[in-house]
Amino acid sequence: MKPMGRRGFLAAATALGIGAGVSSHAIASAASDNKKTPDKTADIYQRDRDLPFIGAEETFSTPALLKLNSINEDHIAFLEEIGLADLGQRRIGDMDAGGLNVQILSAHTPSVQNVPGRKGIDFAYRLNRQLVEGPIAKYPGRFKAFATLPLQSPEAAADELERSVREDGFLGALTNGHITKKYLDHPDFEPVLARAVALDVPIYLHPGYPADEIFQILYSTTRSQYAEEFQPYIFSGSGYGWHQEVLTQCIRMITYGVFDRFPKLKIIIGHMGEGLPFYYERIVNDMGEPTENSLKKPFGQYFQDNFWFTTSAFPQTELLDLLLKHISVDRVMFATDYPFADIKAQTDWFRGVDLPREDKEKIAFRNAERLFRMKVPVK
Repeated sequence: MKPMGRRGFLAAATALGIGAGVSSHAIASAASDNKKTPDKTADIYQRDRDLPFIGAEETFSTPALLKLNSINEDHIAFLEEIGLADLGQRRIGDMDAGGLNVQILSAHTPSVQNVPGRKGIDFAYRLNRQLVEGPIAKYPGRFKAFATLPLQSPEAAADELERSVREDGFLGALTNGHITKKYLDHPDFEPVLARAVALDVPIYLHPGYPADEIFQILYSTTRSQYAEEFQPYIFSGSGYGWHQEVLTQCIRMITYGVFDRFPKLKIIIGHMGEGLPFYYERIVNDMGEPTENSLKKPFGQYFQDNFWFTTSAFPQTELLDLLLKHISVDRVMFATDYPFADIKAQTDWFRGVDLPREDKEKIAFRNAERLFRMKVPVK
């Protein structure tokens, strides 16, 4: 690959939104478009300026986690520059500027789920406790969290999920793609799924980078003029691959009976459904017949019964409309994907969306309150 300096990496990462669902440029464009909308949208925006928001996909890191999961030193510099490891006044200031009342924090992909043994178990515990002793204690009511789990040790992961929920008030867990080439439908992870059901908490399926073999087959190239260092990471990540990867995992979980074995399992996916709204009818129709005799319910019913969806980093009204065509408004929640996307651009966008006030309240905060059994703090 051609070498790339810090300046080039930061420029590419900023333009392409590395680690995020869409680029910062796209978010800014969406905000700009809102200013040019007709009077009706402006009136709706003014009407709903008082909407409170819970952000259900809001990312953080630590110096140790940055070192573990970053591509190189330039990547670390970029993530530090955008404030990924800031859990203090910079983050609170951005939340206040955008009117985001609560962030539900989750560790940057792939977190520690690929760290084996005692090292992974201890790392996950430290990350979870850092949140409790740090921002959650310092800014009461402003931060909640999904647990980081050492998924290479499934029994220990189940125990850490229970500990973090019962002792520290965490709202569930977040996973990041495959776990050493296995998805959550694999029998190894049944202890984690069973514990989530017993605790009545959801698991958020966040994307992760593909396995090395898949990365090489689908996303890399031997043509040096097209082999800038960042390109295959964006291609396999936020530029395309991440969204397909999450949707594939969801379809696997339905197809291979996860929700028949765990009918009360709750799964959340972000980024406006990770492509599901576009593919919904095709997936449900084509997968319905071959699973008719193996599954207990019609294929599409599992999307209605076991899944919740967030808007993270996709402030696009046409996609929200398409998602709501197939999924109940009671299953959609607001999120921003901070700090990879701008909070205010997304809250401004949603305030101007033409939906009944009751539905907007459900998406902005009420569905999250119900799912997580929490309340938006009164300012």
